[in-house]
Amino acid sequence: MTRTEYRWLLPSAMAGPELPGDRRGRSRRTVRDWIVDTTAFLCAAGIGLITVSTIEADPSTPGLVLLFDVLFGTLACCALWLRRRWPVGVALGLVLLCPVEPVAAGAMLVALFGLAVHRPFRPVAFVGGLALLLAPVQPYVRPDPDTSFLGATFIGAVLTLLVISWGMVVRSRRQLVVSLRERARRAETEAELRAEQAQRLAREAIAREMHDVLAHRLTLLSVHAGALEFRPDAPTAEVARAAGVIRDSAHEALQDLREIIGVLRSPGENEGDRPQPTLATLDELIAESRLAGMKVTLDNRIADPAAAPAATGRTVYRIAQEALTNARKHAPGTEVTVSVTGAPGDGLTVEVRNPAPAEPFERVPGSGQGLIGLTERATLAGGRLDHGPLPDGGFQVRAMLPWPA
Repeated sequence: MTRTEYRWLLPSAMAGPELPGDRRGRSRRTVRDWIVDTTAFLCAAGIGLITVSTIEADPSTPGLVLLFDVLFGTLACCALWLRRRWPVGVALGLVLLCPVEPVAAGAMLVALFGLAVHRPFRPVAFVGGLALLLAPVQPYVRPDPDTSFLGATFIGAVLTLLVISWGMVVRSRRQLVVSLRERARRAETEAELRAEQAQRLAREAIAREMHDVLAHRLTLLSVHAGALEFRPDAPTAEVARAAGVIRDSAHEALQDLREIIGVLRSPGENEGDRPQPTLATLDELIAESRLAGMKVTLDNRIADPAAAPAATGRTVYRIAQEALTNARKHAPGTEVTVSVTGAPGDGLTVEVRNPAPAEPFERVPGSGQGLIGLTERATLAGGRLDHGPLPDGGFQVRAMLPWPA
């Protein structure tokens, strides 16, 4: 259920930008608002009818006074439909009318409640204080024969304080909900920014690796081309072999260049000339993990790892490296299984899984950015990566990468 589907359950003040408004920017009433306003109107009208019945039962009341009571009581109840647009004006008018018109007492209480809900403390305190000051006027001007002056004044003051307090509680709760919703939106925005930053950093790291590989291939190409230049009398077989090396290096350099297009290298960073990991160096990674105390089982079904494309092998190595690091942090002591399968034309699949830890351990805080970077790396390589918990409580990372025929 989206926000636009359940907005009718919210007050218009909490629906926010999800609720369309009129030309002057005010939000229209929701279904809930119509129900609340109708209920408030009926309650005020019911209180007014009870008051009219009481006044009519008094034989000393003139008929003209009763007519004015009915007329002004009806206008007061109808004015409640404007309390959302002009809460201060409606409440102030009914507070001034109520001392001489007891039929408007119910409408005044509803207006005070709406004022406390929709306006800050200062206007609420002013109108509420005026209502308390005028509370003794009605029992004095229009006394109830069944209630004493002090009793009527006390009841009027207590009801006024109750509805104002209730409205202020509702307002504070709405403000709390709105603030929590705004915090949730900011948290979502910050999470998206962190994810984008992690993707950007992953792209830059991949670009740096590709830059080093590309420089290596171009250097190799230059060396062989220089050898041909300085040895024009070399045997034909040697010249053909050097030309083949130049052709293969140029082809692989173009492939790496296509992958690096659009990714910028961060300035000021220099990782030096370092050998790039490939699928053939995966055994060394597993051996390092075992030396660090991990239980790792490698199931490498690639007959000739060196035949795998360098970029794909490098991606497999990085995925396995990050997955082993996560297993060491979040599932220490468990046996991790690394499986690599594939063939030219069928693609290459690497899968790293570990069971749930059997013994308690001190958890290492993590941000989850490593998995985001792996997903981005697999996507840039033309494949995809899936990760998630297993039914037995373990965790699995599985990547499918292309391997051209």
